[in-house]
Amino acid sequence: MNDAAPDLQLLGALALELAPGTGAARDALDQDAAGALAARMAQDLAGFAAEASALQLVTVGAHYDVVELLRPGWPLHRELDQLAARAPGDAAGRIIAFGAHEGTLPGALTPQAEYAGGPLRLVPFVLGGDAEVTSRVGDAFERDLMERGMAGAATALLAQEAFGLRVEHARYLTLHDLAAMMALQYEHAGLAPLWPVLEAAMLQPDAEEWLEQGPEPIVHYADREARIALFTPQAWRERYHPEDAHDSVRDCARLERAFEMYQARQRQFSALLMAHGVPVTFVHCDTDTDSHAQLA
Repeated sequence: MNDAAPDLQLLGALALELAPGTGAARDALDQDAAGALAARMAQDLAGFAAEASALQLVTVGAHYDVVELLRPGWPLHRELDQLAARAPGDAAGRIIAFGAHEGTLPGALTPQAEYAGGPLRLVPFVLGGDAEVTSRVGDAFERDLMERGMAGAATALLAQEAFGLRVEHARYLTLHDLAAMMALQYEHAGLAPLWPVLEAAMLQPDAEEWLEQGPEPIVHYADREARIALFTPQAWRERYHPEDAHDSVRDCARLERAFEMYQARQRQFSALLMAHGVPVTFVHCDTDTDSHAQLA
């Protein structure tokens, strides 16, 4: 395996778009219900690419927030793959579904309670097997799922009833589709400047990425962590408002409010990075001129 994805695997999810105000009665299914949902998912996926039926499908009877799937190394999918590797026998065409036993899911598959309640819930899956078949199915899914990946009506109804959700739409996405969708949503939410950092962490964990854009906080992603410059008020002014060297009392109040907004933006960036599983370190910078060196 590499850090980007398990070898010879196709990673994706059944995405459940919920009606406003929907709460989940259950975030984990027992083994029988998980198996029934997995069988429906396998049938749907084979409908998009017939050769998918020759691959092993691994999934779990649970649903998660986007940030739990889009993390460096794809930890949920990796956990599914590692748990499935313990199952004996020929994997070709096999369906493996992990369900809860006495309310507890195996391994590290328990959804995180702090991310419950979002409008989009995801049931992850891993397809794998013969390299050539997986490659062809993967190419077809990357090309077609975003446009025509709606789940079957029976699958959507089963997921709705099993989890106790109000599902408006159910569709299949690859992880690359999901990342592209989130990039667009973050752009609409005013978070586009941070996306290249998140994308580097997810797709190229050993890469390096800088955010040094306009009024935004400085972020340096390297060595698998994000380092955020923590400026003193004077250092922040040197970098972002050098023209205000001779300011009035009124200007001082304006700058103080601007600095508070800047600090709030830092906290927002930090929270989003950590939600996606990217470690964050704040680096104290006493002057603007040495911030780049201190973050390197």
